[in-house]
Amino acid sequence: MSGIPVYFSDPAVLCAAGISAGELWESAETGNQRGIVKVSAQNGKEFFAGKITDSALQPSFARFDMRIMRIEEAVLKQLEKDIDTAKLKYASDRIGVCVGSCDNGTEFSVAGHRRYFETGAFPDGYALEIQGADYVASFISEKYGLAGPSLAFSTACSSSACAIIKAAELIRSGICDAVIAGGVDIASNTVLLGFNSLEAVSADITNPFSKTRHGITLGEGAAFFVMSKETLYADSMKIQLLGYGESADGYHMTSPDPSGEGAAEAMQRALTDAGITPADVDYINLHGTGTVFNDSMEAKAVDKVFCGRNTPVSTTKPLTGHTLGAAGALEAAICYTAIIRNDGKRTDEIKLPVQVWDKIQDPEIPVLNIIDKNSENHSTGKVRTCMSNSFAFGGSNASLILGVV
Repeated sequence: MSGIPVYFSDPAVLCAAGISAGELWESAETGNQRGIVKVSAQNGKEFFAGKITDSALQPSFARFDMRIMRIEEAVLKQLEKDIDTAKLKYASDRIGVCVGSCDNGTEFSVAGHRRYFETGAFPDGYALEIQGADYVASFISEKYGLAGPSLAFSTACSSSACAIIKAAELIRSGICDAVIAGGVDIASNTVLLGFNSLEAVSADITNPFSKTRHGITLGEGAAFFVMSKETLYADSMKIQLLGYGESADGYHMTSPDPSGEGAAEAMQRALTDAGITPADVDYINLHGTGTVFNDSMEAKAVDKVFCGRNTPVSTTKPLTGHTLGAAGALEAAICYTAIIRNDGKRTDEIKLPVQVWDKIQDPEIPVLNIIDKNSENHSTGKVRTCMSNSFAFGGSNASLILGVV
């Protein structure tokens, strides 16, 4: 790994598959899809989606109290001990914020604009700031009195992976000593109907890499870490961001490059940055959205970079839903927990995250070593290094490598 090491705190997590990192791991280990439910969009059309139960949320202290801020504040409460530790170690202007998100206040903005077009005036209390992409980041800076860089990322499905990468760059460059990094997003009407207009939403729960797949299942969630130049924990495994890679192939506004070249480039750059080879990677969390185009290009990219190796892989989106801007951080949290849980010291059976699918392999794409509950690759002896992939609209590709040194 080049430069200053970058350490992760324990992840704070809230999503349909769990209200903590522990609950999310239990779902990932067992294939529990309890959080994938039927929801109705504004036009009455029904979709499967990964939804957080309302009982897990409370009114937030944000200036604009909306669902995305309630989710963000709820997950940040899990992280406050580590935030306080960082604030004791470092000056406030040395602690930054990097947040990935795609929803810019649509809960209020859609209704606000409808009122404007009907009456010529916005509702009382409405402000255009609600639509600002920065609010999910500036709220954290305001809440914890932080004066370091406060950055928001909206690169679609790679948003929070890009936020984690920028956090590492801020630390490696010496601009920050610590960064609160992650992502948050909601399965809003805008998201549901927007993806439906692209004919990308599956009528059933998503079934990635299968011959019978029909598209994505959307979801909402949040995941955050405190990333720092020194570990916040004295007596525990020290998980680092070993490496990262990005590429921008710009193939199409919504469709990925079918060759997988951009995705492969991001993965190879991550390996090079980490100073490791494909043989050193114990598990890959795939982007795995369940669309024909994504699954095909990602399978080609993995096959190219890993040269037909039998590395265990899975996508956890059938459990969480596709959480868009939060996906990269949420799946990094799964990788983090996989390393912690598979440290080689436990005496019980050790398992990797499973993929829930019908196991009807698409014969037109490279065969991957997909983990399911009944396969031999579900159990493992030790995991030290994981890769997490995030590939987005517009050809924004990001790959993270987490590991213990």
